[in-house]
Amino acid sequence: MKIKVINRSAFELPHYETVSAAGLDVRANTTESIVLEPLQRALVPTGLYVEIPDGYEIQVRPRSGLAAKHGISIANAPGTIDPDYRGEIKVILVNLSNEPFELKPGERIAQLVVAQFTRIEWESVSELSETERGAGGFGSTGRK
Repeated sequence: MKIKVINRSAFELPHYETVSAAGLDVRANTTESIVLEPLQRALVPTGLYVEIPDGYEIQVRPRSGLAAKHGISIANAPGTIDPDYRGEIKVILVNLSNEPFELKPGERIAQLVVAQFTRIEWESVSELSETERGAGGFGSTGRK
């Protein structure tokens, strides 16, 4: 699949780091470092603009290394880029650690995963079919 992209960043296009990777690493398109204090959020530009085919989305996901080593995640993870959006891709980073984090220009900040989706129509009914689980909620199928 080909996705049209405009790259207005100072960096190369996102690419897969390994042959089996699902996500493309995207970089911070900043000219100066950004310091994220504990629990602070920042809207980080990427300089990328895309044209996604109908029926697909791009999911913006946290990078596991940033999360594990520094407590950096994405506030609305996973974020969704809809096929009709034409603005710049920006990432809402959040510092969930107790220490300030310095985000450097060009640092890999998130993963982009292309996914197909299905649109639905609601069918209003008065009852749903029975299942073994039924209305059992959080933890209802886990450890006793």
